[in-house]
Amino acid sequence: MTTDANNLAEHTSSHGFWREAWRRFRHRKLGMLALLFVVFLCLVAIFAPMIVGTKPIVCKYKGTLYFPAMGYYVRSWENPIFRKDRFRNTYPKNLKEKDPDSWAIWPLVYQDPYRRVRNDEWPGRPGNPSGTKGSPSRLNFFGTDQVGFDVFAQMVHGTQIALSVGFISMSIAGAIGITIGALAGYLGGWVDVLLSRLIEVVMCIPSLVLILALVAMLDEVSNYHLMAIVGVTSWTGIARLARAEFIKLKQMEFIAAARALGASRWRIMFLHVLRNALAPVLVPITFGIAAAILIESGLSYLGFGASPPNPSWGTLLKSGRNAIQQTWWLIVFPGTAIFLTVLAYNLIGEGLQEATDPRLRQDSH
Repeated sequence: MTTDANNLAEHTSSHGFWREAWRRFRHRKLGMLALLFVVFLCLVAIFAPMIVGTKPIVCKYKGTLYFPAMGYYVRSWENPIFRKDRFRNTYPKNLKEKDPDSWAIWPLVYQDPYRRVRNDEWPGRPGNPSGTKGSPSRLNFFGTDQVGFDVFAQMVHGTQIALSVGFISMSIAGAIGITIGALAGYLGGWVDVLLSRLIEVVMCIPSLVLILALVAMLDEVSNYHLMAIVGVTSWTGIARLARAEFIKLKQMEFIAAARALGASRWRIMFLHVLRNALAPVLVPITFGIAAAILIESGLSYLGFGASPPNPSWGTLLKSGRNAIQQTWWLIVFPGTAIFLTVLAYNLIGEGLQEATDPRLRQDSH
């Protein structure tokens, strides 16, 4: 009897919503595998200059420690002494010639995503082949593109672009969509009518046409432009779902109790209602990240992406489309990366939907 009572108490004890959702999500093997894959991509994006590059991770030059690889994150983070001493991005020979006592710790793979490695740049090592001769090899794991840029280096550093475009653009879309949906759903009346019409007008415009129109207005497209453009064109679905959640939640008893205690309208909206409306809204945001990666890759493939040098997966696809049979590696490797990343986000979104939807929870029992 004591054991039965303990089991009953364990099953009836109340867990937090997010803790319970995480517990349910962990039981989905595909969802967890997809989450681990995305975490792996995040680690690759963060440590890309340490994985592949031609700039030392850390070096001692003229008695001072420098971190040239930081220039891959932001160009200005690379110490100007190397430009002053005319290294011209060639570190192995220049370090020894200009300072015989210097030393350096190098990335795992000596290749560069923004330029071609030349002959004897690394002592005794040939330069990168180009065109149809750049097939995968011991020195170029995924081959090279038409001008001799290493594909593996571009894919590793392109992970930063793929993930940042997905995360930042959907952060923008989420902020816009949740704000507009919250105002429309909670305030109601003429505010709801006006904002609902705005959502419908934006939905009537084909997203790709609007994105191409916005890109065409810019002289030079950067990754930040792509993030902003994708974000301001992807918020309508989030807004509609947030509006429906706010309409439902504002009629609940705990909202009536908050009003009776004298809580202000804005406090109720953004503290009490929003916190309970976030779970279903996270699902379309997750799917939206996958869609944003596809949009960025598609724009780069069509030639409307960020201006070169741009080591994105879509740009690699574009470079291989004119000679697919001869340069198959330019299609296979970036195409596989895009497919697996989009699939992973979709599996995570599906897992979140099943973990947070009470109706699906009841069906599983």
